[in-house]
Amino acid sequence: MATALDERIKAVLALEPDKGAFEFKGAWHSWRNVAATIEKIETLLSEAGLGAGAPVGILLRNRPAHVAAILQVLASKRCVVALNPFQSPAKIAADLAKLELPALIADDEDWRIGELHEAAVTSGTLGISISSTVGLKVSIVEGLDKLHDGRSYAPALPDVCILMLTSGTTGPAKRIQLPYKNFERSLFDAVHYESRNGGEELKLKDSAALLATPLVHIGGMYAAVLAIVGARPLAILEKFNVEEWAKAVQTYKPRTVMLPPTAIRMILDAKVAPEMLCSLLAIRTGSSPLDPAMAEEFEQTYSCPVLDTYGATEFAGAVAGWTLRDYKAFGKDKRGSVGRAQPGCELRVVDLESGKPLTSSICGLLEVKSAQIDSKTWLRTTDLAELDADGFLFIRGRADDAIIRGGFKILPREVESRFREHPSVAEVCVVGLPDARLGAVPVVAVQLRDHAEPITGAELLSFAREQLVSYQVPVDLKFVKVMPRTPSLKVSQHEVKAMFVHAAQETKL
Repeated sequence: MATALDERIKAVLALEPDKGAFEFKGAWHSWRNVAATIEKIETLLSEAGLGAGAPVGILLRNRPAHVAAILQVLASKRCVVALNPFQSPAKIAADLAKLELPALIADDEDWRIGELHEAAVTSGTLGISISSTVGLKVSIVEGLDKLHDGRSYAPALPDVCILMLTSGTTGPAKRIQLPYKNFERSLFDAVHYESRNGGEELKLKDSAALLATPLVHIGGMYAAVLAIVGARPLAILEKFNVEEWAKAVQTYKPRTVMLPPTAIRMILDAKVAPEMLCSLLAIRTGSSPLDPAMAEEFEQTYSCPVLDTYGATEFAGAVAGWTLRDYKAFGKDKRGSVGRAQPGCELRVVDLESGKPLTSSICGLLEVKSAQIDSKTWLRTTDLAELDADGFLFIRGRADDAIIRGGFKILPREVESRFREHPSVAEVCVVGLPDARLGAVPVVAVQLRDHAEPITGAELLSFAREQLVSYQVPVDLKFVKVMPRTPSLKVSQHEVKAMFVHAAQETKL
């Protein structure tokens, strides 16, 4: 049965087949080439007997053939199972064994990894190799050309478009089922919003969208599919690089781009010339906390608003954000907010224990009512938040991140904000460690700015102590050269915690 999403993908592919669809490393791939790639993948999956709902794994690298593979699986009403190429081969192999996928699509270079190939053979997985090096190529992997009779594979998921990995910020990444209807609603609402009235004739846009966030993260996946649904060419960066990104902005002159806060910091630190970014009307950001001071610094340097958003994998997109109109009216007064509810969404804050709605500017648990999921039901998040009298949302941390130290609640983001005020600090992460006497205690990892003035851990703790309550002060501080991050560039809290745990174990030996 056809859906709005698969019909839209097919319609866009047929608009002007000989024009450029995807740009990658200086080369353009036409819409005709993308359509042929999709058709070839469809043939291989159909010949294997994999119909609608079949879970198809894709080892998601930011490359044109991988975007084409995503479009094929979505347009055929199968289910994309996101696999993270940034893991070690052993972890990817373990993931494959657990998932029992009937088919796996991966880059030719990944199939040359012995552990991946062996895991696919053991699982009886149909192997499809794709390549973006010269044109877009699709082929069957030798020895993985058919499914095994009598073998048990993962069941079909007929109403699920993506089995999406969460970001893995606070622990190992999990997979969440994104229904087709939710993903479609989010995409088409965004296209309607961009076109103001949604009534324009479907035609290819002249300017390209930029993909700089990983496809394996919901932000990258959403951005890539949104570009195609909006009939817009896509310039693809394999990973975020300041120089390459700035050149792409200068070349394609997009009006808006999406970047995580870490990338914004990197642009500032690299001192990118403002004239290279002069086409930008705004940068949209999200996925991790935005430092208000950094946002202000960027806006002063580039005369470009940084518009924060709030969403989650479960919502298949943003549920709150800033518009340019709100920014012009409230930008300075509401600094630190992630904006107001998006169209079709409602927000409220409730008491952590009773669940009763709270009045404005009182911290509690955030609940969301979204047309993307269920317009009649309040869905509770794990985020602590405040809503002010004007409806602006302020995220104060996660309820499951809260550190209870001897009965006192510590919100890591409040502590981190104090450390960030020191001019030598580039990045900071506060996590809780188990403590036999107090229940839990805070510790902090700090990354200093390049060429920062020398400072000791004791001096930095003393600086923070001046503005913190005694129970908020971390019991240990470690300097790191580079803060560990997830593929979406969020600070990996569980890796930071593991670093302290390992150090404690080493001390006991």
